[in-house]
Amino acid sequence: MGSVIPLKKSANSAYLELKNLLSEKLGKVEELIELKLKSDIKLIEQMSEHHLKSGGKRLRALLTLESAKLTGCKEDNRNINLAACVELIHSATLLHDDVIDESSLRRGLKTPNSIWGNQSSILVGDYLLSRCFEIMVQDGDLEVLQLLSSTSAKIAQGEVLQLQHKGEADLLEETYIDIINLKTASLFSAATKTGACISGSNEKEKKALESYGRNLGLAFQIADDALDYYAKEKFFGKVIGKDFFEGKVTLPLITIFQKGNEEEKEFLTEIMKKEKRTEEDFSEVLALINKYKAVEASLKKAEYFVNVSYDSLAIFPDSEDKKILQNLTSFSLNRSF
Repeated sequence: MGSVIPLKKSANSAYLELKNLLSEKLGKVEELIELKLKSDIKLIEQMSEHHLKSGGKRLRALLTLESAKLTGCKEDNRNINLAACVELIHSATLLHDDVIDESSLRRGLKTPNSIWGNQSSILVGDYLLSRCFEIMVQDGDLEVLQLLSSTSAKIAQGEVLQLQHKGEADLLEETYIDIINLKTASLFSAATKTGACISGSNEKEKKALESYGRNLGLAFQIADDALDYYAKEKFFGKVIGKDFFEGKVTLPLITIFQKGNEEEKEFLTEIMKKEKRTEEDFSEVLALINKYKAVEASLKKAEYFVNVSYDSLAIFPDSEDKKILQNLTSFSLNRSF
């Protein structure tokens, strides 16, 4: 297995190194996104601007750009256009997510649905997707069109699958992995594979970068779910316990159910069946999380996917770009923002 950088400082540095390396290209991606969000409908521009300027790491766009760079992309703006496309898909899914989850806070700021309402948020999310598909059609690469359109479908399937299993304390770990593979990892893998497609890479390289992105995405989501039980809102812009209060069963809760005794399993089942969970419920569940070291166990699982992601790049010759992508794998696990 590949070695993983364990320190948060190093992990954050890997992301910042990538962002600084691609700052000029990322700036062009931002410009294109702003251009594509122009509309005669004032509300669309207001909501889009609020959402896109609320922060975000632009990690998926960076993955597209750096994967293209690793595989020898020629500077013809396709990398800029398709990185913007990937980011628009992500932004659209976040708008829809906030409606489904009835979220009022993202990255420490009010969500568009909490300001302008659910109906507007759904429609503006659809608008972002439509603009993304315009970019794909203009690009003209049928392989990329197939890849990104199928990815949009997978993300929607993941959302539905998660809703289908909402509140199931006995959710299988395998089903949980299926959900996050569809919801999160599919777009990570599409971002990295798109980069390879832009460069005209062979199938072996495409599969390697697809594997890199998929496993990076799985690690990222597992770590994010673990944050729900220990993160500090001022650093992450997350409401602590958000997943729990929404009835989402993620890996820390699955770990409790796997390790707990019959009484604890029954307690967790009843808690997750409730229409609304209380702060007292959360405190009791948090005690079980700590008892069974469920956060640590979740991060250990994420570390497995980090290592698989790291090793997926073994087919590429050593280079600065390869090193940056390898170092980035630790960011999903050890990030502090």
